[in-house]
Formats: sequence, C-alpha cells, structure tokens
Amino acid sequence: MAFKHWISAIRLRTLPLAVASIGMGSFLAAKDNLFDKNVFGLAALTAICLQILSNLANDYGDAVHGADSTEREGPKRAVQTGAISKTAMKNAMIWLSVLSLVSGLCLLYYAINSRQDFLIFLGIGIAAIIAAITYTSGAFPYGYRGLGDIFVLIFFGWVATLATYYLHTHIFEPNYFLPATALGLLTVGVINVNNVRDIKSDKLAGKYSIPVRLGREKAVIYHWFLLIGALVLATLFVLQDFQGWQQFLFLLSGPFLWINGRAVQTKTEAMDLDPYLKQMAIATVIFVLTFGIGQLL
Repeated sequence: MAFKHWISAIRLRTLPLAVASIGMGSFLAAKDNLFDKNVFGLAALTAICLQILSNLANDYGDAVHGADSTEREGPKRAVQTGAISKTAMKNAMIWLSVLSLVSGLCLLYYAINSRQDFLIFLGIGIAAIIAAITYTSGAFPYGYRGLGDIFVLIFFGWVATLATYYLHTHIFEPNYFLPATALGLLTVGVINVNNVRDIKSDKLAGKYSIPVRLGREKAVIYHWFLLIGALVLATLFVLQDFQGWQQFLFLLSGPFLWINGRAVQTKTEAMDLDPYLKQMAIATVIFVLTFGIGQLL
C-alpha cells in the first residue's frame, strides 16, 4: 500500500512532459547533426528527477497550505489523506533534490568544457531545484500568487529547450526561442487544465492561480490562446526555414489539442475534466515528436 501511495504521489502521467522538454532541444540538435545520446540521457534523467521533486513538493505544499482540502474535487493526494506523512514527504523531497543535483552535475561534467559555462549551468540547475520546491511549498509559494505559469514557460520551455540544445552543441541559437516558447505554452496548458479543474477549491484555499484570477470563462479563452499560440509559433519557425512540407508534421497534434480545448470549455465538473490533464500531456508529447520528426525529415 505504501508503494502504491508513493507511485500516486510521483504522478507518472506527468513524467513524459519532462522528457518532452529535453526532447525538443535534442531534436533541434539532431536537426543540426550535433546530437549526443549521452547528453540526452543525462538531461532526461535530470528532468525526470526535477519533475518528481516538483510533484512531491506540490503534494506536500498544497496539503500544508490548504489547497488539498475536503473541498477539493480532483484526485486525493497522499499527504492530504495521511497515506504519506509530512515528515516522510519532506525527506523524499530532500533525496530528490540531491538526486537532481547529482544527475545535473554528471551532465555538466560530461557536456561542459569551460568553467564559466559550468558555473552558469550550475546556477540554472540550482534555480530549477528551488523553483520545483517552492511552486506550492515554503513561506512564499509562487504558485499561490499566479506566477506558476510564467515559471513553467521559463523552465519547461526556454530553459529545457535552449539549455539542452546548448549542451549538445555549445551553440546558442536565438531563433530556437520560437519552438521553445511553443513547447512552453503547451506545458502551461497542462498546468491550466489542472488549475481550471481546481478553481473552486483553490479559491477557498487562497491559491490565486491564473484561472482563479480570471474566472472560468476567461480561463477557457486563455487556454485556447495557449494551444493556438503554440501552433502559430511552430508555424512561424518552419516558415523561416522552409525546406519541405514534412516540417508541418506537427499539425497532426492539432486534433488532440482541439479535443483538449473543447473539454476545458465544455466540461464544468472537476472529475469530468480530470482525464484531460493526462490527455493534454500526451498531446504535448505528440507535438514534440511530430515537430522533431518533421525537422529531421
């Protein structure tokens, strides 16, 4: 039973997102014939550790701050129900922080040649660990102030894509901000599904996410902006360096994004909307795969 609760707290359905973020930068490196399988493996491992750390911290933080209460209509969380104690969860967060740091250091030791780059990326890694923990934990959780979306855009979009590309290539390519931002918007979309689902309980707990601040109707418009915006940015990137129609393969993810947008718009009950959190994560992975394959073709 304890193992079952830990698996639930880890939230396996979110882990493909971590790999997708690393995948975008790796696909771009492969497009430029500079892909390194060891960089991909170590970066993916680090991203997965950070994602698990974020999920455990979210479970702990929402229980402590009251977002995971009896009023919450979504799935029950481990600390909320007492299945995992607060002390055990805090210890797990410490271990995941250490694992994230060790994995990241191994990545930097392998991929970085200069002291300056090492220190810059070490700072980025430490910032990522702090961001993962303080989303809903600590004295001033930024997720409760409606800042979660911008942090997700930064770390899952810009940092994950551009830093991964740099670790493969030792090149900074400003034009890759377009696909990095597209991926970031879709990852924010995953968070938005979660926050739209939890509007009622979050408002009661004082968690002022973007949907709580906007209200449900405007949060739906915001969701469509995220989905459509990602496709528009990916299209602009392709048009800047158009070589063949196969580069538009990412448009195959469009129907999956449409299904998600319609669900957020029409399904007002939390439990009816909950499956579309996983569906949005899968749609994001499909986007990355089709975009990357299209670039390689």
